[in-house]
Amino acid sequence: MRCQQFQPANSRRQMLAASAAGFGHVAFSAMAAAGDSRLPHLQPHAKRIIFLFMWGGPSHVDLFDPKPQLNARDGEELSGKSVGNAKKSTLGRLLGSPFQFRQHGDSGVWMSELLPNLSRHADKMCVVRSLHTEGNAHGEALLNLHTGTASLLRPSVGAWVSYGLGSESQDIPSFVTISPPRGHGGVQNYGSAFLPSVHQGTAIGSAETPVKDAVVSNLVNQRTPRTLQKRQLDLIQRINRRHLQRTVTDPRIEGLIDSYELAFRMQSTMPHVMSLQDETKDTLELYGIDSDPTDNFGRQCLLARRFAEAGARYIQVSTDYTWDHHQKVKEGCISECAKTDLPIAGLLEDLDRRGLLEDTLVVWGGEFGRTPMAENGHGRNHHPTVGTVWLAGGGARGGLTWGATDEFGYGPVENPVHMHDLHATMLYALGLDHERLTFRHAGRNFRLTDVYGDVKREILS
Repeated sequence: MRCQQFQPANSRRQMLAASAAGFGHVAFSAMAAAGDSRLPHLQPHAKRIIFLFMWGGPSHVDLFDPKPQLNARDGEELSGKSVGNAKKSTLGRLLGSPFQFRQHGDSGVWMSELLPNLSRHADKMCVVRSLHTEGNAHGEALLNLHTGTASLLRPSVGAWVSYGLGSESQDIPSFVTISPPRGHGGVQNYGSAFLPSVHQGTAIGSAETPVKDAVVSNLVNQRTPRTLQKRQLDLIQRINRRHLQRTVTDPRIEGLIDSYELAFRMQSTMPHVMSLQDETKDTLELYGIDSDPTDNFGRQCLLARRFAEAGARYIQVSTDYTWDHHQKVKEGCISECAKTDLPIAGLLEDLDRRGLLEDTLVVWGGEFGRTPMAENGHGRNHHPTVGTVWLAGGGARGGLTWGATDEFGYGPVENPVHMHDLHATMLYALGLDHERLTFRHAGRNFRLTDVYGDVKREILS
């Protein structure tokens, strides 16, 4: 069934109460909901999002935000007053970036020498240098990034997207998370909370597991033939629907029915989507697959493209917890960029040549930035005050650099973008109004951005 008011549980209950054929409608909706493509509020720029999550917090001043003054004053103490922090007289010793920066593309986007492959796509990228958030600790910052809050149990971004738009396919989940973090919030980072359970992210492996060895839990049942599984499922679903017909008011049962139907269909579709055997040698090389050190992240990015093609709405790809460079930020950035630069560039090129980039919004970022001050000699500390994200495809204004930081990269001084603003803008790109995408729970309406968030239309074409 289609739901334009984004209250599927309520509207379904109202329909049941008013219809003498309520049981039949429940059966039909349970079979169709997992593959239902709902109508957006607005004209969408994109059909789906691929979020490339750099777990640990990449250093903006070493990758996308060059600061000549930071290098010129390397080793000097940074006064709090000089960057608007009156609470501290001194913030620590400045640490210049060891990397060279150059402008790339016709638009002149500044990028570090560590990103030679990604720099070829500079004119596709909208680089936002002024993202700020809350949470000095990883756990708090990850939950803010993934759910909009760290203090309460809330649905993740992908779950909201799934709830708002449904899936383009009946046979795969609308929200897939590839190699998700098991720490710093764990399953909350891709959970559905009080939304129907069918909107929870389907996890493929975990960040610590090589993705070529990753599986979807309980996807294959070697002991029970599919014909018997179908009979068992039909019996369970008849009981569930009968109970739903009697109660009429329990969205948890509705979510359970949808999830069971989707899980059964996934058994025949997911193995093919997750297999790379039909990819050409050129495509594998484009992503750096079967080469060191790009193989693992390359496989993740290629899987993201395959799920995008198959109809998923929100696909997250995560690195391991390897961007947290409290020590040796130079060596750390070199190592992580070597793993991710080629695969991400390959993803953008592959999406583009297949005609998918124009309706796929790719978002890159971590939970926060890093300090321009040194920690432990030549490392950088957590820095929620500001960091960089970039967007490409799906309506993002390619070649635009939006927002600016002070001369040291300590804080935003032009066009600040809060995490709530980023979430609102991502939903807007999909045609969803973040103020109207709500779910009634515990007596009030909830939304991803709570009572905050402004859409940054300037970064969209």
